[in-house]
Amino acid sequence: MFEKVKEVIEKEIQPFLMMEGGSIELVGVEDGVVKVKLQGACAGCPMSQFTLVNFVEATLKERIPEVKRVMAVPNFKTDWGVPKCF
Repeated sequence: MFEKVKEVIEKEIQPFLMMEGGSIELVGVEDGVVKVKLQGACAGCPMSQFTLVNFVEATLKERIPEVKRVMAVPNFKTDWGVPKCF
């Protein structure tokens, strides 16, 4: 299922996020739960949870019925104030 999720993210989700200055990284898939890191403009955006549920999760569930939910994992470089070049 990892490869299916990766393909949908790369072909359908990532291009839309990039138009707004954002990005998404697939971290893993386990028991139908997709783990991603939101990056760029998406990291720390007040609308990121809305985007995660109503766009990322909805798209993945529509294309891959085995997906149960999508969750964002912390990006320590941006979420914890560590410089991005670290």
